[in-house]
Amino acid sequence: MAVRAVRGAVQLERDEAGHMDEQVGALLTEILERNDLAADDLISIWFTATPDLHSDFPAAAARKLGIVDVPLICAQELDIDGAMPRVVRVLAHIESDRPRAGIAHVYLGAAAALRKDIAQ
Repeated sequence: MAVRAVRGAVQLERDEAGHMDEQVGALLTEILERNDLAADDLISIWFTATPDLHSDFPAAAARKLGIVDVPLICAQELDIDGAMPRVVRVLAHIESDRPRAGIAHVYLGAAAALRKDIAQ
């Protein structure tokens, strides 16, 4: 089994804790499903949020999904002029038999524009 990295992002419509839970939960669920992963396959997850998001920690959504024994960390994304607002990004380290080219990176909604090269 190899260690792989999975990227993903979602743009929130508004900065509200419930909405963040819903959207980040959907992103994580999609990452798991598209890569045939279970929580036991997760090594760690990094979350970043743009500076305009203040309502909650993105990692809280992972805990609500039952991802409770995986190290999680949240950080603030760089505040770059013209960057897409209200975005949560994910970098998950996983154990997988898939080749690197077989990893499905997940960019939901408007966030697909962030990485057209790898968004599936």
